[in-house]
Order: sequence, then structure tokens, then C-alpha cells
Amino acid sequence: MKLVLHSAKRASAPYRVRIGLNLKGLPFELRPVDLLANAHQGEDYRALNAQALVPTLEVDGRPLTQSLAILEWLDEAFPEQPRLLPLDPFDRAAARAMAEIIACDIHPLNNLRILRALTALEIDEDHRNAWATRWITDGFTALEPMVARHGGDFAFGDAPGLVDCLLIPQVFNAGRFKVDLSAFPAIRAAAAQAAEHPAIAAAHPDHHPER
Repeated sequence: MKLVLHSAKRASAPYRVRIGLNLKGLPFELRPVDLLANAHQGEDYRALNAQALVPTLEVDGRPLTQSLAILEWLDEAFPEQPRLLPLDPFDRAAARAMAEIIACDIHPLNNLRILRALTALEIDEDHRNAWATRWITDGFTALEPMVARHGGDFAFGDAPGLVDCLLIPQVFNAGRFKVDLSAFPAIRAAAAQAAEHPAIAAAHPDHHPER
């Protein structure tokens, strides 16, 4: 099976999938997509991903889109590898809820296309950063007690999984906006632990080809 991940260096959604692929121990080809040059808007890429978003994971030439859908596909297609979601149905629902706070309630409000839209409305950088900080802080305020309740060595339990795939990129993104995380000790502890895991560390933007 050939896996090709279309990915952007600092974009949160492909960062999640890079972590998931690494946790599963799956080799993949990484093809950079230059978002700043609008490469994702080209006809060739749109033929793979009608939304013109990253990531796209090609599986033997068949494209999969949306990071959460890709991560769940990885669990279903490779159940024998370390699992991203727990087996217990209530734990699975809790882990999904934590992941969706990030994927649905935080990230969409401070990704590149939203920041570009704010710029087009003549919102200056300080106010754009304040916008991003507000939504990251709101989401982390909800997520903090959940990590405190369900976390062990990692954000959910004692092994890295789906929640870590989402949390690590969002903490990285919070750093880019200089968000104060002092009010979130459980999130900070889980992120620090996860960052030391070799599979997660290898997915960091510092190890991504330029753009």
C-alpha cells in the first residue's frame, strides 16, 4: 500500500495526520503544498481535494480528506497497530469529544483562510491575534478539565492517541499566537509528555520540507 500525504508545514490539520501515521508506524511519502503561494487552489490539487484544503492522504491513488476522517480510517484500516481511539464506547465518545473541541471549535476560527479573510476586512495584526487568542483560550478552558479527568501519561490515558494528534498541533499553534497557557496545567503537562514521544516529535514542522 502506498500512502502519500499532501501536507503544509505549519498547518494544524496535516500535522495531526503526520502524528497519526507515525504513531501507526506507517511509511508515507510527504508532498508539500505551499499554502502561501496558493498551491492548494490549483486545478491539480482541487482534483484531489474539492475543498482545496490540506491534508489529503492518497491511498494507492485514492484520496481521503478531512483530518479526523483520515485518523479514524487509520484505526479502521490498521487495527493491529497501536490504536488511536480506545476500545470502550464511552471512552471513544469522550476522546472524540475532546478532539472535536479542537477540530471544530478552535482550529476553524484561526486557520489561514480565516486570518486572510480578517485581513481583507482591514483587521490589523494585533486584532487578528486577539481574535485567535480568544477562541484558543475558550476552547482550552473547556478542554482542560477533560484532560485532567481522562489524561494519564498522555492527553487521554497512558498511551498517545487521537487526542494527542489534535492537541499537539493546537498547542504549537497557540505558541505562534503567544497565547498564555499558564491557566491550563493539564494541557501543558500532556503536551510536554507527548512532545517527547519519538513518533510525535518526528511530525513537528521543523522536520517538514519547506512550505
